[in-house]
Amino acid sequence: MSSITPPRFMPASITGDELERLHEQRVLWLEEIEGPVVALPTEYPDGHLVPRHSHSRSQLLYALAGVVLVTTDAGRWMVPPEHAIWLPAGVHHAVEILGAVSMRSIYIAPDATIGLPTHLHVVALTDLMRCLIVEAVISDDNPPPGSRGALVTGLLLDELHNLPERPLGLPFPAEPRLSALCRRFVEKPSPHATIDEWAAVLAMSRRSFTRSFQRETGLSFSVWRQQACLFAALPRLADGEPVTSVALDLGYESVPAFTTMFKRMLGVSPRFYLSGTLAQRQQPS
Repeated sequence: MSSITPPRFMPASITGDELERLHEQRVLWLEEIEGPVVALPTEYPDGHLVPRHSHSRSQLLYALAGVVLVTTDAGRWMVPPEHAIWLPAGVHHAVEILGAVSMRSIYIAPDATIGLPTHLHVVALTDLMRCLIVEAVISDDNPPPGSRGALVTGLLLDELHNLPERPLGLPFPAEPRLSALCRRFVEKPSPHATIDEWAAVLAMSRRSFTRSFQRETGLSFSVWRQQACLFAALPRLADGEPVTSVALDLGYESVPAFTTMFKRMLGVSPRFYLSGTLAQRQQPS
């Protein structure tokens, strides 16, 4: 049994230094506690930064409300409302809080179940998983076999395999000049940026730039550009901004052009996506 007992609920009213100290306690506690699944809630204030860390359990990080950016050696990954990110065990990561965030984290032991994902990715939550996370947070950390808590844990582990992956990760290149271009683009994305423009800035041929970008990010330039635009669009849409204003601000010539990109990336239109997000938020917890 762990000798460290951090508070299960960490309210946003805690100061930044105190929140960081309690987080450090949690990381140590997670290394000592037994049981296949540990579920913890946290309320984070706007602008808080969770320092780079790792743990031996995999983590399903769920943004119940608000938006977070998770930074790893592979890049930055956005977790919009009603989505979660899967962080495999041992992955070093930092978390940046954008707006007030209600976070629910599920920490899963490596031997808890067979076939745990080994790659970092963003997922959409099923209605069942959302309810299971809520129940797991209020359950005991290591419930006895056959109890309600144990049944919740077992079903949660099974439902992990049914979560649809979403292309919301944005890997950043390691090459400094290319990374600087990518960071400037994220600050002010535009669907009209071209390979030729970026290649010219770096004094590279189109062919060399294309190969370098693919090698550095694992994505083509056009796909990366679309995902960066989604990075900018989703938090604004989740905050209730009209689709038209978001599309035009991002540089799209029309709402249909923006909608086409959105459907290609997420499989649904912006309005359908938003209606589903709103319905999820209105569900009782």
